[in-house]
Amino acid sequence: MTEPTPFDATDGKTHLSYELLTTSALSSSTPVRLNRVDVKDARTHQVIGSLSGQALAEAANPVGDPLPGADGYTPPPPAPMPTVIQGSQQWIIWLDLTLDHGRAAPEVLEHHLSGAILTASGPSAFEETVQATPTARTAPLNLSPPVLPGTWYASESCCGNTHHRRGLAPINGRFGVPQRFAIDWYRVGEHGQAWEGDPAQLTSYLSYRQPVAAAAGGRVVEVQDGIPDNPPPHTPPVPPIEDTVGNHITLEVAPGRYLLYGHLEPGSLKVREGDRVEPGQVLGLIGNSGNSTTPHLHFQVTTTAEFFPTDSPPFTFQRFRVLGQVEPRIWDDNLGLQPTGVLPITPSPYKGPHRAQYPLDREVLEF
Repeated sequence: MTEPTPFDATDGKTHLSYELLTTSALSSSTPVRLNRVDVKDARTHQVIGSLSGQALAEAANPVGDPLPGADGYTPPPPAPMPTVIQGSQQWIIWLDLTLDHGRAAPEVLEHHLSGAILTASGPSAFEETVQATPTARTAPLNLSPPVLPGTWYASESCCGNTHHRRGLAPINGRFGVPQRFAIDWYRVGEHGQAWEGDPAQLTSYLSYRQPVAAAAGGRVVEVQDGIPDNPPPHTPPVPPIEDTVGNHITLEVAPGRYLLYGHLEPGSLKVREGDRVEPGQVLGLIGNSGNSTTPHLHFQVTTTAEFFPTDSPPFTFQRFRVLGQVEPRIWDDNLGLQPTGVLPITPSPYKGPHRAQYPLDREVLEF
């Protein structure tokens, strides 16, 4: 569903995050038990990642039947074991592979599936090697910050069970994961607070009306304005698909690579289509427009100038410092419903300076 692109993350590992669609062409009365998925280097046939048992059950689900917990409120309950694909069903397997630092990603991946067809007379074992998949040879964009200097909470980034990472979207007859590497950014105060005062007021949120900045030089190719901010903290009705990211700005920064800034405050956008921008230039202010419950910046790289349909490739930031992490999943839908606005920030094993890396889910960092 995408060209797997190796990227370095704050855990010091090289990651590959992509999806494998599996379809059973058997009759609806003949299920298939999938026991194991091995991802191999197609040249050496060396295994670089495996899923089986509970890990496979938690990384696979029928198309149209998302895993419990993907709404971000609670971790998913134990998934059923084993993984059984009913006849005539299509399942998606969410692959998030990690390689030790310095180990090059294979040029081509292959996928070895093993399991059994569950016939009336008993299970019939099978093994199949499928889907030779080239990996990208172009490095991810290495960007400046999309916000001004300060402390920020990176929510819903790769690579767990979040609505960004596991947001499967059917658009124009094709499946895509248009937010695979998107990050929601929240400003954090000196006491770890994301809001203070009345969470029903937009102005209580430290992110509200914070400037957003060009993370690379480029040309403005899309601007949408005029969508009102939503009143927090309760989830608004889902808007039409064209208003999903609310007021937004899209920059073209390289061939086939665009930067999307979403949920901006109406009337705050400072650029027009066709404008050229420089790194660090202020583009607008964070708001709460579109599919947003509390103020934050939705930021990602896309492969098209429009949000749907698009692909979501990885990216890195040139330099930042990890300060800590947040264990519970707190995102825009439940941020304003917390007892206080203070985030439960705990020490991170990756604390310290980082260069040319991607921030992992729920890290608190300083630009």
